[in-house]
Formats: sequence, C-alpha cells, structure tokens
Amino acid sequence: MKKTYKIDVDCANCANKMEEAAKNTAGVKDATVNFMMLKMIVEFEEGQDPKAVMKDVLANCKKVEDDCEIYL
Repeated sequence: MKKTYKIDVDCANCANKMEEAAKNTAGVKDATVNFMMLKMIVEFEEGQDPKAVMKDVLANCKKVEDDCEIYL
C-alpha cells in the first residue's frame, strides 16, 4: 500500500536525509521525498499498520533533521 504525506522541510539536502531515514524504517518497503512538492510517498510492507509505521518514520526523520515535519 502506498500513501502520500505532506511534509515541511527547509532544503533539498534535508529532504534527501528524510528519504533515507524513511527507507531505513521497519515496515517501509520504499519511500520517496519530493522537495519541490513537499510530499513524501511511502510504500508499506505487506500487513503493516501505516499509522504505527509512520510514527517510527517521523521519529527517524527527526533524528537526522530535527526541524522537519510530516503531517500524518
């Protein structure tokens, strides 16, 4: 399942860090961040709860870029 989330991030480099952090989160099959559109597309692994996984994604993104935001 794929879902799109609105994000708030300051620069393209930060967006790349967020994308890598999201990809390395358990339950995420793939993630893409579009800095120009301020969107994150997350593909979840089969059987995962998107809400629970996105809490972990946000926590991981905050570790690499503490002023970023994902609107869940």
